[in-house]
Amino acid sequence: MYDAIVIGAGPAGLQAALTLGRMHRPTLMLDSGEYRNGTVQHMHNVVANDGTPPAEFRATARAQLAEYADVEIRDVGAQRVTGSAGAFTVILADGSSAEATTVILATGVADDLPPVPGLQELWGTKAFSCPFCDGHEHAGRSIGILGPAPRAEHLIGLLGRIVGEITVFPVEQEFSAEEVQTLEGLGARVSASPVTAVDRDGDDVRIATESGEQKVAGVCVAAGTLRHRAPFADQLGLLLLPSGSIEIDDFGRTSLAGVFAAGDLAHPASLPGPMASVLLAAAAGQFAAVGVIQSLMAP
Repeated sequence: MYDAIVIGAGPAGLQAALTLGRMHRPTLMLDSGEYRNGTVQHMHNVVANDGTPPAEFRATARAQLAEYADVEIRDVGAQRVTGSAGAFTVILADGSSAEATTVILATGVADDLPPVPGLQELWGTKAFSCPFCDGHEHAGRSIGILGPAPRAEHLIGLLGRIVGEITVFPVEQEFSAEEVQTLEGLGARVSASPVTAVDRDGDDVRIATESGEQKVAGVCVAAGTLRHRAPFADQLGLLLLPSGSIEIDDFGRTSLAGVFAAGDLAHPASLPGPMASVLLAAAAGQFAAVGVIQSLMAP
């Protein structure tokens, strides 16, 4: 019986395990080997780690966790979580199971990208979604934004002072005349025809449209939709927010006693949605671990 099982080994899970290990709380961390930034070559906007490859970040964290006798790491995913506070059972992908007093969900989310051929192959290298993480590296270069219009407006506001020429491309259907007027009013060029494919062109990206137009840009920015990487929120009947994320309080507590959540899959109701950030995910993992320790100390 562990004090806590941490499901997920990204920044949130790694920090949660570290905090629990430092407090000598028997902890099992499960690492499925799947990470939201798995295709990313370098992390940015992470103090003291700006430019560090995510794989190196994870390897360093795991090496440091190995120094804590109370932290066990298994390279296996979880399939199901059952039970209630004080007696949870986690069924692992290898058919085994583990039991714990509490559970921290840190499995993160996956990005479902717009249906544009070639986009998945460029994701994390020549295509991205977060201006805070990747915008500065493309300062002064032309970029292509793959719709929809409201998201493009937001991205133009963030990236306009960083990058060079911005061209916005609709996905699947053309922009309305009003949307075109708004985007052009923000200083962007607007393609009249939906994008049909993207591919690498040397150090650039070639963006093709239904009309036969081809635009070469330094990078493309696309807005995907988020989905939970694991089914545990549904399995446990956890309360979700309008964003689709798990609702938590300041210490990562979910609507089910004994279950905590941290990282991109959860946020407090005071926020409109999760913010993709290694630092914020790690901080959430620390808060969740402290929440676990508080619950274990309660009479």
